Amino acid sequence: MSSSRTFTNKQPQRQASSGFEFLKGVGQITGGTLLSITMLASSIVAGGLVGLAISFRNLPDVRQLRNFSPSETTYIYDINGKLLTSLHGEANREVMALDRISPNLKRAVLASEDSHFYDHHGINPSGVGRALITNLVAGRVREGGSTITMQLVKNLFLSQKRAFTRKLAEGVLAIRLEQILSKDQILEMYLNQVYWGHNNYGVQTAARTYFDKSAVNLNLAESAMMAGLIQAPEEFSPFANMDLAKRKQREVLGRMLELNWISQEEYNDALKEELKFGRIRSFQGSALPYVTNTVSQELVQKFGRESLIKGGMRVQTTIDADFQIMAEKTVTKWSTNLSRQGLRGNEIALVAIDPRTHFIKALVGGVNSRASEFNRATQAQRQPGSAFKPLVYYAAFATGKYTPDSIVQDTPVRYRDGSGWYSPKNYDRSFQGAISIRAALAQSRNIPVIRVGMDIGMNKVVETSRTLGIMSPMAPVTSLPLGAIGITPLELASAYATFANYGWQSPATVMARVTDSSGNILLDNTPKPQLVLDQWASAATIDVMRSVVTSGTGRGADIGRPSAGKTGTTSSERDIWYVGTVPQLTTAIWIGRDDNRPLSRGATGGGMVAPIWKDFMQQALEGVPSENFRPPSAFQRPKP
Repeated sequence: MSSSRTFTNKQPQRQASSGFEFLKGVGQITGGTLLSITMLASSIVAGGLVGLAISFRNLPDVRQLRNFSPSETTYIYDINGKLLTSLHGEANREVMALDRISPNLKRAVLASEDSHFYDHHGINPSGVGRALITNLVAGRVREGGSTITMQLVKNLFLSQKRAFTRKLAEGVLAIRLEQILSKDQILEMYLNQVYWGHNNYGVQTAARTYFDKSAVNLNLAESAMMAGLIQAPEEFSPFANMDLAKRKQREVLGRMLELNWISQEEYNDALKEELKFGRIRSFQGSALPYVTNTVSQELVQKFGRESLIKGGMRVQTTIDADFQIMAEKTVTKWSTNLSRQGLRGNEIALVAIDPRTHFIKALVGGVNSRASEFNRATQAQRQPGSAFKPLVYYAAFATGKYTPDSIVQDTPVRYRDGSGWYSPKNYDRSFQGAISIRAALAQSRNIPVIRVGMDIGMNKVVETSRTLGIMSPMAPVTSLPLGAIGITPLELASAYATFANYGWQSPATVMARVTDSSGNILLDNTPKPQLVLDQWASAATIDVMRSVVTSGTGRGADIGRPSAGKTGTTSSERDIWYVGTVPQLTTAIWIGRDDNRPLSRGATGGGMVAPIWKDFMQQALEGVPSENFRPPSAFQRPKP
């Protein structure tokens, strides 16, 4: 907490109480009589509270406030610092140090709530005395007489019920609190704790809501209106009743003038000033829900839900907001095109990753985030089909027994699988005989990849998949090389990104950095790549995938620069894919239906998804220099 006050040269001064009429309509009491009663009552109350401070042993221990941290709002930003959303529970709050709060606001609040704050020791005897007489005459609690310290302990420890016993407890706790915290600490805590209306707790979120600026920049007119909100925030809000808000502003300015804390000229200018208002911000939706929902889920897993909505975390994502919006628009455009072609009910997921850092650059979990929050990019486990084949060929290359030019037989074969026999078929039901691995992948032949998988052992394929971060359940069955497993687009994009980075891998992440509100680092995802794959085998895998684009099923993904990729189409056209990469960006795109029904007869990754990938990548790489992949010859080949 701040330990220094920041006021203008017009400091709050001790003022005699005046201008208050406490006994209207209650008989004829002379000024002298009233003064005597007030002084007597003040002495009795002050002495009584000191005595009660000893006897109230069951009240909360205010010493815990030395380490008190109020709940704060968590903010999520894009990679450039643009706010994407804020997350909070009941209290939308951003804590501000006292020396960063406008002096205008501090003076306005003190004038309105407790002009003797820096003079008393927790209670203001004259104020309490006046309130006591008023309440006795009325027969109920009508006036509080609370100091800022008393309001603070009430908000933190006590119920809001108006009763004499609660008022006594406030006084006791206030006296105790002033013995352990400085005035500036108490004022800072109060300004950050008090409720300002519309789910805003603390000066910073209130200033941003009401005037769209930081609390450090509030001028006198704005400060007076904000100070006037404290007694009844929702009632006096300018968003609810501008006339009442202006009336309270005038009252606060009048009190400041009476105290000589502002001049007549400042008073007049503040009343004339035209105010520019912000908007109610609490519980707003996210600008990029697929991104921020993913971040929220990861934060809950790492830190817990309470920390997410109350911990005041500052999250810098790996996403550029403009880039993400471009990706979402691309998905929407192509979904509309497909619907016009009769392919209604389609969903599209897109994940783009920088292979050099494994930072997620775009994350689109569906066609319309407003219609469904389900994130198909991270949560939908769909069969990858032939898009899984590069993992099998990498595993073969890593054994040292195979190269891209190794010959494999594309001929009928039958395997004993479980309780029966399995006879794999190619997509076109034909056979080509002897064929190189390069040609087999380019043409997406099924039988060669199964032969290779069986030769090296399906357990080796499973092991490679786990190394690449694919945690979906899989069994070492004969059909595994054809993608007979469930996998998310994020998992597959991350695997391809590791190939594109020649075996170097960092965990794929959408969060670059997380700090608390004071800047202390909670999570630092600065890439720390580890070599998890054989480099020659990774480069060889990229090399054969380049043939997919230049002469195979992925020709529709040719973007006029070196790229590598693979199409994927499952049986009955339920899932169709294209996953491709350049050295700077890896992107996986999936199309399917949530009800798992077939898309359309003859739909393929090469015909339907590759053009979407091409469109996205051309936009994503605009202005980015073309780069070549490193050839396998740049690395040492593993020995068999």
